[in-house]
Amino acid sequence: MKRRILVLLFALLATQLGSLVNPAWACGCGAMIPEGYARIGVEKETSVVRWDGRTEQIVMRFVVRGDAPRAAWIMPVPGRATVDLADGAMFGELSRLTEPQEKTRHYFWPREDDWPFSSRSRDGMVGAMPGAGAPSVGVVGREQLGDFDVARLTATDPDALRNWLEDNGFKLPDGLATELKPYVDQKWEYVAVRLAPRQQGKKLQGTLDPLKIRFDSDRLVYPMRLSRMAKTPQSLGLYVLADHRMEPGSTIGGSAPKVTFAGTVTAKDAPLAELTGGKPVFLTAIDQEFPEPGRIDGDHELRATAKDTPYRRTVYHDELLTVGDGVPVWLLTVAAALVVSAAAITVRLRRRRRTS
Repeated sequence: MKRRILVLLFALLATQLGSLVNPAWACGCGAMIPEGYARIGVEKETSVVRWDGRTEQIVMRFVVRGDAPRAAWIMPVPGRATVDLADGAMFGELSRLTEPQEKTRHYFWPREDDWPFSSRSRDGMVGAMPGAGAPSVGVVGREQLGDFDVARLTATDPDALRNWLEDNGFKLPDGLATELKPYVDQKWEYVAVRLAPRQQGKKLQGTLDPLKIRFDSDRLVYPMRLSRMAKTPQSLGLYVLADHRMEPGSTIGGSAPKVTFAGTVTAKDAPLAELTGGKPVFLTAIDQEFPEPGRIDGDHELRATAKDTPYRRTVYHDELLTVGDGVPVWLLTVAAALVVSAAAITVRLRRRRRTS
């Protein structure tokens, strides 16, 4: 019995130690790779996608947690890409453009938080959510952008791509070369980003500077396949700017995508206006959850919907129906009913007296 208990305790201890040294994979559109035994996780990933039918631009911002001083991030792209730092102010403007509309909804009878039950008020929220001979790996370009070391690569062999990345400081997990093979077969290119803060001892925590990746594409695609290697549930938030309302072609192994906003907008602040050219565009905001990342079976391909139906979430503030200086209508109604009842009773009593 003692031996069994010791074995059980050892197994539990090994499990806990394993959870400490194994990296926490997290990223909704690529592979986030911490250095050595450090840990890193993406708490939130939000991306802005601009597509005009010929060119696609993706601006990504990550909120990360962990203790990694360095990490690498890989993203496949269907064409030759350029990479720049972006201004995170555009996310604030998009948040304002898509915030829910507020409406007041009245109710007649008092609820548990109303007088005479309580003097407190409450709010409710309702809303439908709703070539041969070419090098195996080619370096298109490499530049330092803030805390990011960015390499733009081509590859005709997934193993050669893996070797190049490892030789240049990008530590890869087992199996990533296999996951990259479909992209190699389609002759996609790659953006490899090494997050290496210039400040000595700085950890990769909090909100990172957003990156903007631009490439030619005749279809709107958002790479997601590599996220199947994640070990924790993933969340994806997309702001899609295009000529029409857009929707994913499938769930690609996640929950049903939820549209949180749809409508024509005109950007006013410079960062977002530069992305849209200052012209009105149709904005579709989409949220999606991936409880089991291993079920992700492809990349998101977004298409125009049959109609550009607008949609905005609604937040209802429930209020008791009152008149005048806040007198509840139900109280007046009850009082009136009592008066009428009293009058009716008085009339009946008088009639009885007359007939008696």
